[in-house]
Amino acid sequence: MATLPNPLPRLATDPSGRSLGLQLPPGRLLDTTENGPHHEPLLWLADKPAGPGTWTALGAPAARAGLLPVLVETGGSQGGPERWELMPDDVSYPGDHDPEEVLAEYWEGDEESDPDDELGYVVEPFGPKWPGLAPPKKLSADPSTRAARAADELTADQGQSVFPSPHLALVPARRSADIPAAIGWSGSLNHENDVARLCAVLRSWEDRFGIRVVALGFDALLLSVAAPPADLAEAEAVAAEHFAFCPDNITQGADTLRAYAKELVGETTWFFWWD
Repeated sequence: MATLPNPLPRLATDPSGRSLGLQLPPGRLLDTTENGPHHEPLLWLADKPAGPGTWTALGAPAARAGLLPVLVETGGSQGGPERWELMPDDVSYPGDHDPEEVLAEYWEGDEESDPDDELGYVVEPFGPKWPGLAPPKKLSADPSTRAARAADELTADQGQSVFPSPHLALVPARRSADIPAAIGWSGSLNHENDVARLCAVLRSWEDRFGIRVVALGFDALLLSVAAPPADLAEAEAVAAEHFAFCPDNITQGADTLRAYAKELVGETTWFFWWD
């Protein structure tokens, strides 16, 4: 995967990040992968759980230094990212994949794998042929501001169970959509072996809906959305992409695409979970 120069090694001798224009709290560099230590650190992880304001205080200065913020769970049954089986050497480059081709392959593959046509009811009003990408929307908020608000809401509710004990991480990545690929995240492994293909879709959502990657768990992903669908028709078009991207959101959640779409109208965060 093509990457920018990684500033994280500098934190080994400068843990405060002062040489990068940062004032970091205590934290540590992580290089643990499924195949042993990586040749460079994959991320910096704060020692203490994040709270409201943490994202804003560290995110913008870190971005100027070539590091992007993301919250990572550390208190789930799978532990923190040291135990997530990260596989950065098995990931391609998100820019090498066409997002519509990726989604069409998922959509039509799911339909072909269901000989009883049970998915026909689930994906109405669409059919077995990929319906195409939803049109882009005008931003209704600044994406960075919306991401910071989503991070504050997540960290304010320390009792939430979706991303238990979230800590702030800083990742060397070109854009927020690339964060999962940059660390070799394998949370979607039951659906896609190369997370860069999903990141190609996230790039497209960045461009069309102003999403940002806000939080990662062992097998979960939270996005902020600066241009959510405003009505049911728009939401159904987006829901079709979500079904291709993460079928479990619907088949193990709302049951039908139409029911799921109703939940997307005006929703400023998108959550995905792979079984």
